[in-house]
Amino acid sequence: MHDRTSDQGDAAVDSEQLGAMTLYPVAESVPLARRWFRKLITRHQPECSLDDCLLMLSELVTNAVSYAEAEEEWRVRVDWRREERSLHVRVHSPGHPASVRMLHAAGGDEHGRGLWLVDALSDSWAVDRSEHGGTVVSFVLDKAWPE
Repeated sequence: MHDRTSDQGDAAVDSEQLGAMTLYPVAESVPLARRWFRKLITRHQPECSLDDCLLMLSELVTNAVSYAEAEEEWRVRVDWRREERSLHVRVHSPGHPASVRMLHAAGGDEHGRGLWLVDALSDSWAVDRSEHGGTVVSFVLDKAWPE
């Protein structure tokens, strides 16, 4: 699907939706997300590190599954798109964006490093309100495709 979006004034940017998936909020969804993302993104031949993308995706889906809460039944939604040379990956879940924060993990802690990894590996990342309701956490790789 191609559409024209405008992030800044009248400057239109080509945006191509590359894939999306809806997952149950269970731990088994994390490897499933990695498998489907790898399968669906490969045909678009990105030049960015697929391993880095999979690690960041794993961290965001893990956070959504582990920390999102809702009174009614809910799902995790993942979508990704290309904007010019950039890859944008978004993970949607219930809850308020203010609840998403970078933790300060101690040396031996097994948890608390996910957003630090996303911060280190991505060109940018963000937390915002999702158009589906709840929260969206996203990351961008600026040079995922050649010029």
